[in-house]
Amino acid sequence: MSLTWLERKTLARIQQRVGPSVVGPHGLLQPMADVLKLVTKEDVIPAAADRVLFWVAPVVVVVPAFMLWIVIPFASGLSVRTLELGLLYLIAVSGIGTVGLLMAGWTAASKYSLLGGFRAAAHLVSYEIPIIFVILSVGVLVQSLDLGHVISGHTVEVGGQILRMPDQNFVPFAAIMPLGLIVFFLAGLAEIGRTPFDIHHAESEVVGGPFVEYSGAHWAAFFLAEYMNTFLIAVLTVLLFFGGWSWPSPPTSWFGTDVPEWAVRTMGAAWFMFKAYLVTFAIFWIRGTYPRLRIDQLMAFGWQTLIPLSFVNLIIVAVVVYYHWPTWSMTLISLPFILLLWRIIGRRSRGIDAVSTVKLMDKSELEVTTLSDDLLVADPSGAATQNTEAR
Repeated sequence: MSLTWLERKTLARIQQRVGPSVVGPHGLLQPMADVLKLVTKEDVIPAAADRVLFWVAPVVVVVPAFMLWIVIPFASGLSVRTLELGLLYLIAVSGIGTVGLLMAGWTAASKYSLLGGFRAAAHLVSYEIPIIFVILSVGVLVQSLDLGHVISGHTVEVGGQILRMPDQNFVPFAAIMPLGLIVFFLAGLAEIGRTPFDIHHAESEVVGGPFVEYSGAHWAAFFLAEYMNTFLIAVLTVLLFFGGWSWPSPPTSWFGTDVPEWAVRTMGAAWFMFKAYLVTFAIFWIRGTYPRLRIDQLMAFGWQTLIPLSFVNLIIVAVVVYYHWPTWSMTLISLPFILLLWRIIGRRSRGIDAVSTVKLMDKSELEVTTLSDDLLVADPSGAATQNTEAR
C-alpha cells in the first residue's frame, strides 16, 4: 500500500498534479480506501471460463511473489531462512508467476485475455534470460550463491591457496560491474511489466492483458504481485550492486563498537530499506517519463541487445576471476559496451521519434485537405477561400 501511494504521488508531481490528498493527511489513507473498494467490489466470472483454474491463476501469481522473500536478508543475520543456494532459489521461483499469467489468459475464455497471456509469456521468458545471467555473473564474482556472501564476502580455498572474494563493505558492485547493473535494471523493469515495458497488459492494444476478465479481489491479487515484484527488483538491485545494509559504511562505524547487536541489525535494515525505496522511486520516475514500446521493439531490445550484453558481462567476470586480474579492470572493460548500449538506445529512440513525427505530419495534412474540400463544396461563393486561409 505504501508503494501505491508513493507511485501516485510521484507521477502526480511529474505531471504537475496534486495526487491523493483528500483521504487522510496528504492522502496517506487513500491506499486503505482502495483496498476496501477492491475487496467489496463484485467478483464476476465469465460463463465460459474454467472456474477452478480461473480462481487458481491469481494464487499461482501471488504465492511466488511471497516465497521470494524467504531468502532476502534485510541485515546481517536478519532473514527468514539463510540458504547457501539463495541466488539459485530466486531464479527458480521467480519464473513460476509466468505460468499464472498464461493460465489466467487461457481460462478466461476471451480472445483478448488469451492474446495478453501469450504476450506475457513471450515477454517474461525473454527478459528472464538476462536477469539470470547477471545473477550468475555476481555468483561467479563472489564464488558463492549465498546472498550474505554477496554483501560481506568470504574466503575460499583454491589449490591449497586461501582467496578472499570481493565484498561490498567499501566498494559496491555497481562500480565494479556497471554493465551488469544496467542490464539487470532494464531487464528487471521488463520482468515486472513496468513502463516502458508494460506490453503484456497494454490497455490500448489488448484491453488489460491476461487479467482483462478479472475484477474485485482477484484483479487486485495480480497487481499485489506486481507491486511486490517491483519492490523485489529494487531490493535485489540494492543487494547485488549497492551493498545491501553495509555500503557506504557499516552502522557500527557511526555509533562505535558498543552498540547492541539488535540495534546494529535495526539500523542496517532501516538503511537497506531506505536504499530500496530510492530505487523504487527511480522505477516510478521512469514510468512517468518514457512511453510504452511496441511489441516488436520490446522483443528486439531483449533478444538483440540485453541478452548478448548479459553474455558479455558473464564472460568479462569469468575472465577477470580466472586470471586473477584486479576487480577494477572489469569496469574499464565494460565501458565500451555501456557506450554501445547507450548508442543503441539513442538510435532506437530517434527512429521512434522520426516515425511519430511523419505520422503526425501526414495526419495534419490530411485534416487540412479535408477541411478545405468541405468548405469549398459548402460555400462556392468565395468565402470558403478566406475561411481556409484563416484556419
